[in-house]
Amino acid sequence: MADDAVILREGLARLLTEAGFEIAGLAADADDLVTLVARERPDVAIVDIRMPPTHTDEGLRAAKEIRATAPSTGILVLSQHVRASYALELLSGGSEGVGYLLKERVSDLGELASSVERVAQGGSVLDPLVVEQLVGRPRAGEDPLEHLTEREREVLSLMAEGRSNKAIAARLFVTEHTVEKHVKSIFATLRLPVSPDDHRRVLAVVTYLDAR
Repeated sequence: MADDAVILREGLARLLTEAGFEIAGLAADADDLVTLVARERPDVAIVDIRMPPTHTDEGLRAAKEIRATAPSTGILVLSQHVRASYALELLSGGSEGVGYLLKERVSDLGELASSVERVAQGGSVLDPLVVEQLVGRPRAGEDPLEHLTEREREVLSLMAEGRSNKAIAARLFVTEHTVEKHVKSIFATLRLPVSPDDHRRVLAVVTYLDAR
C-alpha cells in the first residue's frame, strides 16, 4: 500500500488487517512502492495517484510500471479527484485486475474490501463517478450512445463499473436474462465484439469511449 499521508496509510492498513487481509508492506512514495512490489509480489497494490515529489501522477506511473513488471499483481488506485483520463490511461493495458476508486469510498470498509477482493481475483472496479464522466463526456460528431435506450445506458454504466450480469440484474431489479439481452443490444449498437469475459467487455467499452 502506498500513500504519502501517514495517517491514511496506517489507517487503511489497520482497517484492511481487521477485514482479514495481510499487509505485505507500506510505502510513502512511488519508488518505494515499485521496490516493495518487486520484493513481495503481493496480490494487490493499493496506490495513491498523487505522491512525492511533484504530487501529480507519480502513483499512476508507478501503477503502470507494476502492471508491466508484475502483471500478476492487481492494482487498486485511490484518488481524491474524478479524472476519467487517469482511468483510461490505467486501463490502456487491459482491465483485468485493475481498480480506480475515489478516496471517499474507503470510508465504507465493506465496499473497500469487496473492491480489493475483486481486483485480486482479476476483476475490475471503476468508481461510479468516473464511469459517469466516461459515459457522459462530450464527443465530436455523431454519438452512437444516442442510439441506446435509457435502460441500456444504465446497463452500460454498470458494465463499465465491472459488474457482472447477475449483479446488474440485482441492481436494476430485472432478470439476468433481460440483462443479457440488453448487453447483446449494446454491443451490437456500439459495434463491439461480444465476449463472455465480463472484464474484457469493460475494457472494450472504455476503449470505445476513449476512441470517440
